[in-house]
Amino acid sequence: MPKEKKNQGPPGSMDSKELLRLFIRYTPAAVALCDTRMRYLAYSRRWIIDYNLPDEDLVGRCHYDVFPETPAHWKEEHRRCFSGEVIRKEEEPFPRADGSLDWVRRELHPWHDADGRVGGLVMFAEVITERKKAQDEVNRSRERLHKLFHANPHGITLSTLKDGRYIEVNQAFLDQVGWPREEVIGRTSMDIGLWADPDDRERAMKITERTGRLRNFEVMFCRKGGERFPCEWTVEVTEVDGEPCILSVLTDISEREKAEAALRDSEEKYRIIVENANDVIFIAQDGLLKFPNPKTAELLGLPLEDIENTPFPRYIHPDDRDMVIENHRKRLAGEPTPQNYAFRVLRSPDEVRTVQISAVLTEWEGKPATLNFIRDVTEQKKLETQLQQAQRLEAIGTLAGGIAHDFNNLLMGIQGNTSLLMMELDREHPHQSRLRDIQAQVKRGAELTQQLLGFARGGKYEVRPTDPNRLVSETCGLFARTRKEIRIHEKYQEEIWPVAVDRTQMEQVLLNIFVNAWQAMPGGGDLYVQTENVQLSAQLALGHQVAPGRYVKISITDTGEGMDAATLPRIFDPFFTTRGLGRGTGLGLASAYGIVKNHGGFINLYSEKGQGSTFTIHLSAAEAEVKDKFPFKEGIMRGEETVLIVDDEEVVLEVGAGMLRTLGYRVLSASSGKEAIRMVETHGDEIDLVILDLIMPDMNGGQVFDAIQSLAPELKVLLSSGYSVNGEAQKILARGCNGFIQKPFDLAELSRKLRELLNGSGAPTGPS
Repeated sequence: MPKEKKNQGPPGSMDSKELLRLFIRYTPAAVALCDTRMRYLAYSRRWIIDYNLPDEDLVGRCHYDVFPETPAHWKEEHRRCFSGEVIRKEEEPFPRADGSLDWVRRELHPWHDADGRVGGLVMFAEVITERKKAQDEVNRSRERLHKLFHANPHGITLSTLKDGRYIEVNQAFLDQVGWPREEVIGRTSMDIGLWADPDDRERAMKITERTGRLRNFEVMFCRKGGERFPCEWTVEVTEVDGEPCILSVLTDISEREKAEAALRDSEEKYRIIVENANDVIFIAQDGLLKFPNPKTAELLGLPLEDIENTPFPRYIHPDDRDMVIENHRKRLAGEPTPQNYAFRVLRSPDEVRTVQISAVLTEWEGKPATLNFIRDVTEQKKLETQLQQAQRLEAIGTLAGGIAHDFNNLLMGIQGNTSLLMMELDREHPHQSRLRDIQAQVKRGAELTQQLLGFARGGKYEVRPTDPNRLVSETCGLFARTRKEIRIHEKYQEEIWPVAVDRTQMEQVLLNIFVNAWQAMPGGGDLYVQTENVQLSAQLALGHQVAPGRYVKISITDTGEGMDAATLPRIFDPFFTTRGLGRGTGLGLASAYGIVKNHGGFINLYSEKGQGSTFTIHLSAAEAEVKDKFPFKEGIMRGEETVLIVDDEEVVLEVGAGMLRTLGYRVLSASSGKEAIRMVETHGDEIDLVILDLIMPDMNGGQVFDAIQSLAPELKVLLSSGYSVNGEAQKILARGCNGFIQKPFDLAELSRKLRELLNGSGAPTGPS
């Protein structure tokens, strides 16, 4: 930015405008002053710094030239500000020119000239990206703590320190005491008759008041009906929202006391209990594993006689060994230790199992020992991981679907205008080749959004019963013709069950996996493809959030470089790639994941570095028979009917109307659902077909369709959207909507769909 000229006159002689300009420039906030043509009059240094602008004079330049990526709704807010309105936005996304996204807080204020007219606006802005990230993390942390509190299997309560009234309790506590939540909150433990012996309460409170905590305090509590149960009570005095509170954890030790009593009675009784238990049970004493039950031998994969009286640390994973030994030492010493915790054990050199332990201090033959209860939670942890992965990808998929919808609307404007220009110009016009190039680029953009919609579970268009053997075989053949260096080995089960899939989408899934395998084998290699019928158990189905039953399994194994443990959890994330910049979008496997999930199936990956990769796809078997496709017409078809086009996007509305007129139709247009309903009320007898946008601000496509149905039941409606035919669109089609066309569409595609509906050909009503 040019250096400021120093004022040579006395302070009082400086022009007030110059003073204002200097004040704005050196103010610590990001602020800019513009005229009604959005030309800069003055701006602060912070404006340059926060928006990473070049250090050059902006005075006289148009704001929209400096920020070509300014969103349309911001421009609308500028116009409103020129009308005298003050605009305040506490939190808004701001897209950078480099593709990144910042969050800003904005204020717009009109300024008035000497005649009282609006002379322009003052823009205040603050980049709050880091603050928002911090707040989002705080919110996520609170949510995690909330889930931890309410999902904990131990009874947890939060009460006031002053009078002991319950502020919050979890479900485990309510289950323990048998009281409903509404009869507990706001009352005390004495009110609900929790204490079997009130003296225990006095003794516990004295310890808590003296030390601020209570650890593993054994006490007898009462349920609502008066039934007594032994409990281990842990208390901590803490602060919540600045108020002193008591956080307590109650563990019902009824079963544990029964086990201890049985152990004290006799070794034989102990063996009867533990040998028939479903969990691993053993005594640890002097570092040795004593009296293991059969489940212990089953967990370790060794005979009982080989593990009895052996050092128990040898079976613990080396990374967890010190932790388990230290917890065992603390428990023997009476020091505070976790009641339950997880660690890993070695079943064999190549197999690791995850277990959860609960241990109690006891005596054996007059010496201190621990009685240990261990449960194998390996499969449970896998199911939890799979569920968390599915939920995370589901959330990302929702975002991807929204991006694809907005991008398709943008492409619609480009595609429509290009089609109109091509129709208006002679075939030999020199601009025809450039227009064809634009169409080709729009097609590439549309293909990219299809991959996004595929990941967002939005890519299933035309589902038909399909022979999976034929589908896989033909896709292998297509891939083999382009990748001669890959040797494909195919194995197909006879009498394979049919599957109900969108053939085009499933071909995309297979080709994406084939291409991933080819990239992992740059010097060539082998690709093994196999199909088989399988029965999916209820437990496995639960982990993948699908229904149990008959499935077709497609396995694809390569001999490539494989993937490490850090890469595997992210392989289905959108835009994640290990190939580096410029070598792919990172949408291939993300799209494959979304498409398979959208078909009611699931996809898994097993891979090790240097050992290749195996993708397994499970698709639900279909009962219907396999049928061939119907023929598809080509070319542009014209008409003379009256068509009402409804869309809240001005560009899409204009270009759509232009395309309809080019095809010979009489056109009516509406920019909102309410306006469309008024037109049907007024011109219902003249209108032959309505092209209806799905997503609109005042009334969505479903509401408008229902209104049209009530006004003119025979009027044909063609649904249009940047989203796919799934979700809300499918519901509207099920209610009688005549067809669906996905943005962006060209002139030929629109013409065919219109004639299909207006001629009543009975052809399928899915996307063209």
